[in-house]
Amino acid sequence: MGIKKNQNQILFYLWFSLLITTMNYTSIEVTQYVNEIKQEKVELQAQQEKVAKENREKELEEQLKMVGVNKEGKEYTYDAKEIQKKLKSCDYSNDGNKIVFLTFDDGSSTSVTPKILETLKEEGVRATFFVCGKTIEDGGEKAKELIKTSFDYGNAIGNHSYSHDYHTLYPGRNLDIDAFKKDFQKTDEILKDILGEHFSTRVIRCPGGYISWNKMDKLDEYLDENNMAEIDWNALNSDAEGKKKNAQELVKQTIKTSSGKDIVVLLMHDTYGKDETAKALPDIIRYFKEQGYEFKTLS
Repeated sequence: MGIKKNQNQILFYLWFSLLITTMNYTSIEVTQYVNEIKQEKVELQAQQEKVAKENREKELEEQLKMVGVNKEGKEYTYDAKEIQKKLKSCDYSNDGNKIVFLTFDDGSSTSVTPKILETLKEEGVRATFFVCGKTIEDGGEKAKELIKTSFDYGNAIGNHSYSHDYHTLYPGRNLDIDAFKKDFQKTDEILKDILGEHFSTRVIRCPGGYISWNKMDKLDEYLDENNMAEIDWNALNSDAEGKKKNAQELVKQTIKTSSGKDIVVLLMHDTYGKDETAKALPDIIRYFKEQGYEFKTLS
């Protein structure tokens, strides 16, 4: 009996030792498994936080982007690509809904642009300014401040080249696409320097007008690839055509060339020497108001 009892005790101790060993081993496995799950959760959470941060940064980047207009200016703007199509097809109908785009070329000038901006504020309307880089540089800090003032008010800013030099842009009346892009890029850089790195514009106007030049198909390709629009005009006050006109004559030309059009893109200039344009602007704006036009910008 004593021998058997000892054998049973030995077996019990062996079994118990095996059980303890097995439990310890299982406990280690369980602990490792739990730790792995915890690590996976930590890594997953870290990944989710990284993605969320990247999305927030992208959203902020999108919010900061100013394409032609600032945040407040979006209220007054219109898709320039749609207007480009209208101009190219010579279809100025809009189901009776009248829209006018006041556009000014060749600025900003320190003599005329301030008068233009003052009138726009007094009348509560916005316009699109197709600016030239060289004119801005020649005007120094005052010209740059005018760009900021105009932009902050909600006006749209478009690119009208740096040099406005026909010989550089269209040698032999044919487009030089490389020279053209380089020239316009200089103005883009000037505008970013003035309005911030988040500013860009997708709207350009060719010096002399798109239809004046040959071999423009390369420009079409470039604009399409970059979702940009080239905007000419379908009405003008004739402040750069023929003999010099006084304010009253400029108003008459505006009425004549815009008559019968639901969509009007009016060409004017705010560069040096265009003081009569500044004088004519209040009457031009009042005419379009009386005719039921809504004032929009292009971006």
